[in-house]
Amino acid sequence: MMRFIKSKKGAIGIGTLIVFIAMVLVAAVAASVLINTSGFLQQKASSTGRQSTEQVASGINILEVQGMHNTTNINRTAIFITPNAGSAPIDLSQAVVMITDGKKKLVAKYNVSQHYDLRNGGSLFEEVNWSGLKSTDFGIVVIQDADGSCKNITPVINKGDIVAIVLNTTTLNMGPRSTISGNVQPEFGAPGVISFTTPATYLDDTQVVRLQ
Repeated sequence: MMRFIKSKKGAIGIGTLIVFIAMVLVAAVAASVLINTSGFLQQKASSTGRQSTEQVASGINILEVQGMHNTTNINRTAIFITPNAGSAPIDLSQAVVMITDGKKKLVAKYNVSQHYDLRNGGSLFEEVNWSGLKSTDFGIVVIQDADGSCKNITPVINKGDIVAIVLNTTTLNMGPRSTISGNVQPEFGAPGVISFTTPATYLDDTQVVRLQ
């Protein structure tokens, strides 16, 4: 036999509807927040990955280091550089060159008045105005630049370019058997490493020597 409970009332339909709508709204807001957050994180991850790839792939490769001596010390130095394979263009006006002999350290930045172009040939050590080059400055000698990107004001090197960074190293001890180290640090990317030991003797008839 069934008994009816008259003291209890059934759920009112409008109340259930309001609760249902509220749950839907909360779920929609939560979903919107999650979508926005995931989109932001995706953009940040993409940007970080691109910057990381640029930092790893970009950089300077040192091809050779030459020096001119005065029979006792190398007072004129040329560092031949090119971008690493796959590197982004590098603005050398923002680069810094650091060289040390173990006691003194030379820190040089680009001097816009020391820009030379040897794409048509010429002698590097003869073309540079060494007397106008301070120990805190470096000059740029363009050796190879097909697209003309390495200009005076904004010397940018990219794929295939070869330039020489010239330094007045009179203040350093670069006599025979001296250990020299340093780097060419671009604005971003890997630096070009400088590391060599000067020759045991400097012969009068060989003023220009290969150091690295």
